[in-house]
Amino acid sequence: MEIKLFEEEIDDLVHLLTQNRWLYHTNSYLKEEAIRAAYAEGYYQNNRETHWILEDGDRVGVIFIHDINDTIPLFDLRLDANYRGKGYGVKALHWLQEYLFAERKKIRIEGYTRVDNIGMRKCFSKAGFVKEGYLRNAWENGDGTVTDSIVYGAIKDDWVVGKSTPIKIDEVSF
Repeated sequence: MEIKLFEEEIDDLVHLLTQNRWLYHTNSYLKEEAIRAAYAEGYYQNNRETHWILEDGDRVGVIFIHDINDTIPLFDLRLDANYRGKGYGVKALHWLQEYLFAERKKIRIEGYTRVDNIGMRKCFSKAGFVKEGYLRNAWENGDGTVTDSIVYGAIKDDWVVGKSTPIKIDEVSF
């Protein structure tokens, strides 16, 4: 697997995002017009980085790193349906930590997912992210419903030593 910075491959991005169903995202189906308009407005570049996930030259997914200029960025990971469940998510999260902690000098990475996105939750856990919070009715879906969300975090200090430290969420009962 290889990660490559998005340059101007908008047609490939449109193809990936419109040819897949994104069940665990706000909008399950993305429209070409919306993607192209967002690109024209600089969405994929302004205070963000977009990186392709490649396998033998094929684009199997994409990582959007939001708030790239902050010390604590967020990200969105999307894999083509044909490549889900094959280890690419965990590999991408390992790459993300290496890139953000070693090269970009970030101190923490946060990721949110819907509580029912078991695949992503497994990826987070296998990649050394720690489940840090359960947020009730925190994920607004495109159809107007809301879902519970879970936040995972990775910190540079843990990454450096290769070990996750437990959180102290229940240290005080309130």
